[in-house]
Amino acid sequence: MTGETRDQLRRLSVLIAIALVDMIGFAIIFPILPFYVLDLKATPFMVGVLTAAFSAAQILSAPVWGRVSDRYGRRPALLIGLVASALAYVVFGLAVSVWLLLLSRLIQGAGGGTTGVAQAYITDSVEPGSRARALGWLSAATSAGVMIGPVLGSVAAHWGRQAPGFLAAALCLLNALFAWRWLPESRVLHEGPHKPRKPLWHAAAHVFRNPSEPAPRMIWIYGVGMLAFSALTSVLALFLGARFGVTATSIGPYFLYVGGMSVVLRSLLLGPIVDRIGETWAMRTGALALVVGLLLYPLATSIPMLLCIMPLVPIGTALLFPATTSLIAANTEPGETGTVMGVAQMWAGMARVIAPLFATAAFERAVWMPFVLGAAIVAVVTVLAFRVPVVPPRRKRAPVAA
Repeated sequence: MTGETRDQLRRLSVLIAIALVDMIGFAIIFPILPFYVLDLKATPFMVGVLTAAFSAAQILSAPVWGRVSDRYGRRPALLIGLVASALAYVVFGLAVSVWLLLLSRLIQGAGGGTTGVAQAYITDSVEPGSRARALGWLSAATSAGVMIGPVLGSVAAHWGRQAPGFLAAALCLLNALFAWRWLPESRVLHEGPHKPRKPLWHAAAHVFRNPSEPAPRMIWIYGVGMLAFSALTSVLALFLGARFGVTATSIGPYFLYVGGMSVVLRSLLLGPIVDRIGETWAMRTGALALVVGLLLYPLATSIPMLLCIMPLVPIGTALLFPATTSLIAANTEPGETGTVMGVAQMWAGMARVIAPLFATAAFERAVWMPFVLGAAIVAVVTVLAFRVPVVPPRRKRAPVAA
């Protein structure tokens, strides 16, 4: 193993550790939010409004963070995002009204716009042939956070209403200190005059005006797929509560189960699958699995049946999103990677604004409706994915991904 390879592994491992702890903090809060809203005598639709508020703030901040990271470096953007999340969790812990919960979600969304920066960090640090695998590892870390966070949140909820928010804030502050000490800068910053850049929103408008070009098409697939997946996550706690009597103190094991599936898939299986079938077919297979999983969810009438159905969605997202993100990077100029990844997150954020609103509104009409609508949306993604030219599998990988 060369010195350069060891340095790449060290950077990647530190980033993954930071992403893991960041997602633990997020996942402590997210599953119990619907129960807190209902306790405040609000409607399920208000759950959608609060979920959408997070993503609305992300829409506005993601391209800005991407541009800032291209200009000043990935590290400062990530550090600011972590501190903003800690502040949001403190507000969540102190919230005694829906409006304070809304403020918390807006602050957290603004800090959470750095997701594209983390993806750009991997693009800086990993060779093209290994990016899908490395992005899968990053996704596995976030899935592990989704697995661990709800359990911690459920346990903390026994100690009082404020405990989950304060626990998440403490973890975020520790994570920021760890990142400040151990996370190196990945982007090579050049002194002297910078190249003229197109206006910040030009890249976002380009995606809308040129959907047939490679990178914009991948962003469309990513965004539409996120729309359907976000519809599921927006109503999952409500669905489990309505059909199986799950509460804020008992929801943890369900997320532990789904998160565990995602960790195994993204950390151990994604790389070999992409080696075997290539990124394009991984994307297509993921979209198909997501359609089937969403269609089967409303058919679950018992816990054992539900546990058999739930893995299909992690399988779909584990294949669809990392492969699509890798294809976006492969079709982007190196100097614009942070910006384009930020635009991709902006489009995903738009999906996460729309999805909670229509999903919770549909849930108020019928429990099954948001799942069927989500499946229909993913069917669109599947059509788009099958129109993408097949990229041959990369059999030989760089040592960093071994």
